[in-house]
Amino acid sequence: MSFRYSFLLFFGFFCQVLITSPVCAQKAAKENSGDVFVDKKGVLRWQKTQQEVALFGVNYTAPFAYSYRAHQKLGVNLEQAIRQDVYHLARLGVDAFRVHVWDVEITDTTGNLLENEHLRLFDFLVHELKQRGIKLILTPIAYWNNGYPEKDSGTGFSSIYSKTQAYTNPRAIAAQERYLTQFLNHRNPYTKSLNREDPDILAFEVCNEPKYHQPEAQVTSFADRMAAAIRATGCRKPVFYNVSENPDVYQAILNAKVDGLTFQWYPQGLVSNHTLRGNFLPYVDQYPIPYRTDARFLNKAKMVYEFESADIIQPVMYPFMARSFREAGFQWATQFAYDPLAIAYANTEYQTHYLNLAYTPAKAISLLIAGKAFRSVGRGQSFGRYPQDSVFSNFHVSYRLGLSEMNSPEEFYYTANTRTAPRQSARLQHLAGVGSSPAVSYGGTGAYFLDKLAPGVWRLEVMPDAVAIRDPFEKASLSKPVTQILWNDQPLQVSMSDLGRSFSIKGLNEGNTMQSQAADGRATVRPGVYLLAAAGKSTAAFTAQTAFQHIQLGEFVAPKPTDLGPQVRHIAPAQATAGQPLRISATISSLMPTDSVFLVAQHYYGQTRTLPMSTRSYAALEATVPAELLYPGQLRYWLVLKKGAQTLTFPGGFSGQPRDWDFAHPEHYEVPIVAAGAPLPLFQASRDQERIEAHGLAPMTWTDYVTLPDGTLALRLVQGPARPNQPAATGPAASLRVFFGDKLAGRAADLASFTTLVVRARSSQPDAKVSLTLTTKDAAAYAAPLALGPEAREIRLLLSAFRPAALLLMPRPYPGFLPLQYQAPGAGSLKITEAEVLHLTWEATTVAGSPASVDIESISLQ
Repeated sequence: MSFRYSFLLFFGFFCQVLITSPVCAQKAAKENSGDVFVDKKGVLRWQKTQQEVALFGVNYTAPFAYSYRAHQKLGVNLEQAIRQDVYHLARLGVDAFRVHVWDVEITDTTGNLLENEHLRLFDFLVHELKQRGIKLILTPIAYWNNGYPEKDSGTGFSSIYSKTQAYTNPRAIAAQERYLTQFLNHRNPYTKSLNREDPDILAFEVCNEPKYHQPEAQVTSFADRMAAAIRATGCRKPVFYNVSENPDVYQAILNAKVDGLTFQWYPQGLVSNHTLRGNFLPYVDQYPIPYRTDARFLNKAKMVYEFESADIIQPVMYPFMARSFREAGFQWATQFAYDPLAIAYANTEYQTHYLNLAYTPAKAISLLIAGKAFRSVGRGQSFGRYPQDSVFSNFHVSYRLGLSEMNSPEEFYYTANTRTAPRQSARLQHLAGVGSSPAVSYGGTGAYFLDKLAPGVWRLEVMPDAVAIRDPFEKASLSKPVTQILWNDQPLQVSMSDLGRSFSIKGLNEGNTMQSQAADGRATVRPGVYLLAAAGKSTAAFTAQTAFQHIQLGEFVAPKPTDLGPQVRHIAPAQATAGQPLRISATISSLMPTDSVFLVAQHYYGQTRTLPMSTRSYAALEATVPAELLYPGQLRYWLVLKKGAQTLTFPGGFSGQPRDWDFAHPEHYEVPIVAAGAPLPLFQASRDQERIEAHGLAPMTWTDYVTLPDGTLALRLVQGPARPNQPAATGPAASLRVFFGDKLAGRAADLASFTTLVVRARSSQPDAKVSLTLTTKDAAAYAAPLALGPEAREIRLLLSAFRPAALLLMPRPYPGFLPLQYQAPGAGSLKITEAEVLHLTWEATTVAGSPASVDIESISLQ
């Protein structure tokens, strides 16, 4: 081993350990600008330095399919849109990009490459990514048509051959070979490089999520043939192949002549049609691969082509996923999919995903943090199991606080208000956050970035306020905004030792003419880019065109304000305890400092009070209804916004207010006021269809709603008879998951008095194995068996009878080889005040003839 080679290995290790150092990171990025190779141990390495690859980023689909059509429908210039989105990716530290190219839009049915607008825009996207230092792995064959969620209109070979035909039909195989040859030999007019020669296109994944079945030999033969087609072009880049989509024939891919294997991760499934709530960190605590010790697996590189915490807006999942990926040995991970700025207001592109710097700022900053974790955690490094691993290396993740955080000597990032101070403020180089910290106090809801340019000189970038006005995971439409953007003046206080308390503030982006002086570190800012300079520091060396890492200092991209006027998002409490004050919270957007908001509370047609609402943070307001108004009965209330001479009442946003004699609108919020001993419904089939997750888990299982003999509605879990030659189902057949944490808020004063869980249900089989599980905020689960009869009746379970148990991870993780259960360590005894989720689980049974079923009408605490 030469001295130079030894030094390079040492330097690579040194920079990996100190990856949070901007100097090392920039040097490594510069040196690692060429091709990669897979060594004999299955490690992806840079050709120049022999250093291990660790890249993290996103998928992004603007040149193709629905995204392309949606931009056209809105009259958006797609080149400008791509340029803006790639700038935001650079701000989030993304250094990896992957996409399954919609071959159906750039080929004919025989596989010839078509020089059309989709291909041109894709070439433009590749060029823009390269300009920002972002590396690519491309998947040339998508196997998808281009319609979702609309009708298909693609004309390529994937429009006439199914996934199964793709590897069995000789014409389909020939079309794919022809296309791969032409795609790799395609010269990008913007980069002037052939795809197979572009140093920033690191590798190719042959095809996206193929569909295979036995026999395995045919699968291996097809994979080898596609890899050979790529190599026949002269391409020497690594070739990857999907191994996780078809677990029944995984050995076929392990036997294939490919350099790497690709996986995906959707840890709680897809498309719940509403926001999932509760602690999902156990779902992403590990990624154990069943054949991880197989020698054929060990000598191949590993990448995650897609991952997402679908239907979850909490900014805590990505860093945990990144850590788990590294423990499993992955060197590449790309989220699916980053939402284009132009259509993110409505989240119409794959509604189960939602990620955009402007519209989901906290989740976007969590992606930034996850990227830092992915690059700094060692390949194969373990930090134990949840919750032990909630703090790892420079990172902290807290479900209870809604917080992901990175705190190293030179970088500090956070997704929510935090009391953590920078580890070494004098050495701090980069800060980004949502909310406030000891280093930055900010009154808005958008993300902000602080980057040190020189001692006493910082670049500040402030994004607009983003306010969630609807559930972003509901059925989507371009005509239904789910997040509102507002450009507001917001208070800012910066506490950086080298800035001092009286620093200057100068606008830097186009049209930003602000020049001001901070007083005691405080100022008021609007969205834009600013130079902050300590007293006496010159900023003459820094202009809008000055290059900094992969951006120019004056660059700024943000959506225009959403022209909707005031919007209210509020759900009434499920119940309130009589004789106890009730706190009511709401989100109200478009408020100005001169506006006032009131809560008009009325005990049905009885006493009425007008109560001022106070602001907890921007757009978050609350008021407390006094105990004297909360005697048993029903509380009706309205939210009233006064803007100068205008008065608006919600729900509805009607002019006037409820106490006006001619206010004729019947809409109102209401909450039942119950005695301390009254039951608290946790699940009611007649009301909660859109709030719960109910799924079949075994083959031939599904869910439905039926009416019981007394006319009440019940959720039905169903298991049908097995198909011919299908093995008998084992394990959970179906499950109901209910988040009820929000229902406890109005009954907090008497929660400790609850002793019993009451279930009204029935089963078509007398020996059905059904259990009920309660799970706490820390994911500790407690279960009790539930004996059901053929008639719907009430079954009472004492809370004291619940014992520590494994948590069923439902909705089910995907791929299907991932764990289906999580066991919390040292669970102790159940405290109902800590519980927030219930599972009703039905074990699979033997079914002959008519389907078996379990019907659940209601579950309540008493």
